Amino acid sequence: QVQLVESGGGLVQAGGSLRLSCAASGRTFSNYHMGWFRQAPGKEREFVTAISKSGGTTYHADSVKGRFTISRDNAKNMVWLQMNSLKPEDTAVYYCAADPDRIFSRPGEYDYWGQGTQVTVSS
Repeated sequence: QVQLVESGGGLVQAGGSLRLSCAASGRTFSNYHMGWFRQAPGKEREFVTAISKSGGTTYHADSVKGRFTISRDNAKNMVWLQMNSLKPEDTAVYYCAADPDRIFSRPGEYDYWGQGTQVTVSS
């Protein structure tokens, strides 16, 4: 198994930037594809972005294209979500997720999850 802990959430004004971190422990970090998801109040958890085990392939939702960047450092057992040009609609709890088999776009397809970190974007 792998354990995931997110951090870096907070309050930011629209147009600002924020970087979320996900620290992994347990099995070898490089064995897992990593993803970021978010869940706004009253809504279903949705895919944001994902990165392959080696970091060579990334995917992102259309809603964050050109604004969010996912990255990882396997030597540090870390994955980050750099969020730029934030909008009020980005407000949500953001979750780090891991899966050993493939990059999935649906939350139910990931095996491991962090506890989430709140991101609030004011207008």
